[in-house]
Amino acid sequence: MSSLPVESSSPVSRREFCQSVAVGAVALTGMAAVRQTELTIQSPVSGQVIQRQGYVAANAHDHNPGGPELGQAVVTFRGTWSGTIPIRLWARTVLAEGCTGHGVDWTELGSIEQPGPFEHKMTVPAGGWYRLELETRSDSGTIGKATVDRFGVGEVILISGQSYAAGANDAHLKIDDPLERTTLFDFVTGEWRTANDPFPHVDTGGTIWPPFANALQPLLRVPLGLINVAVGGTASRQWMPGEALYQRFRDGGLKGGPARMVLWQQGESDVIEGTSLETYVERLKTIRTSLAKDWGFEPPWLLAKSTLHPTVYNRPVEEGRIRAAIDQLWHEPGFAPGPDTDILAGENRGGNMSRRHFSPIGQERAGLMWFACVWRELHQA
Repeated sequence: MSSLPVESSSPVSRREFCQSVAVGAVALTGMAAVRQTELTIQSPVSGQVIQRQGYVAANAHDHNPGGPELGQAVVTFRGTWSGTIPIRLWARTVLAEGCTGHGVDWTELGSIEQPGPFEHKMTVPAGGWYRLELETRSDSGTIGKATVDRFGVGEVILISGQSYAAGANDAHLKIDDPLERTTLFDFVTGEWRTANDPFPHVDTGGTIWPPFANALQPLLRVPLGLINVAVGGTASRQWMPGEALYQRFRDGGLKGGPARMVLWQQGESDVIEGTSLETYVERLKTIRTSLAKDWGFEPPWLLAKSTLHPTVYNRPVEEGRIRAAIDQLWHEPGFAPGPDTDILAGENRGGNMSRRHFSPIGQERAGLMWFACVWRELHQA
């Protein structure tokens, strides 16, 4: 059946939304209660953001709050069923209070013909947080229930590079949205959580991504998911196919799901290694082409000009080569301009007694520079 958004799925309060039961079961009149483990959900998980399609940025103004211009996604629901068969699977999504989007009323997804894993799909409008409710039903009524407290359909962004993209900066920064609609994906555990510093598996310091998200998410008006696989002190050669970091990058995209774009902030280690312009260009083209093939989706790569580390070295010739390589890549198919964070000098950089990357004000400004580039790219898509 078609899963069209309806107005009858009324919003729930944030308190009710957060207190929803993750997995449960009901008893039928005159029948023994079913086991609570009969219906479970593996995907989506709480805090997950699923990349939307059909977003028209130029038309997504305030007279279309949660309307079709914000896009939609075909969401795959995966779980397990260990009860009576055959059984029919029904689903609905309920919008949390204060969020943009439209709930989808009860929709029959299909039947489950055998116990064990199942997979069904439903179209969900861009927005969230949503609560997902699944039910198994027979002719006698509802047999089992399961819920996921919140998931969203919005924008997913992959981040890679070295220390300025990772967590090597001075201050731990936080998401300021009270509904916490920016989450990060832990590509090791598979969990999604609010995108406050520190990010997992990149470093223990602060990042530039909370201020980036704090500028972007309120304008998107849908959830934002970040997948950060950056590693400090790494050169482009270490991200090539066959290397361990390539596998890390690949896993981030495969496990976190399709992404709108890749943000690449890297270059300092290639300055130190004296990488040539031609080599840097060919490496990034190779990495991008190979990852697109492995992922099954081909997002544009936004490249920052990130070659300076004022408290570590001063190599204008080598810096100029990598800057020129990035400038050349900006004009290659599949790549687009990111920010020139090399202009952030003076108070924007940490001193010798700090982590020696961006200072707190530098983190804020770098995040805003990335916001400007991503916002421009979204309006050109």
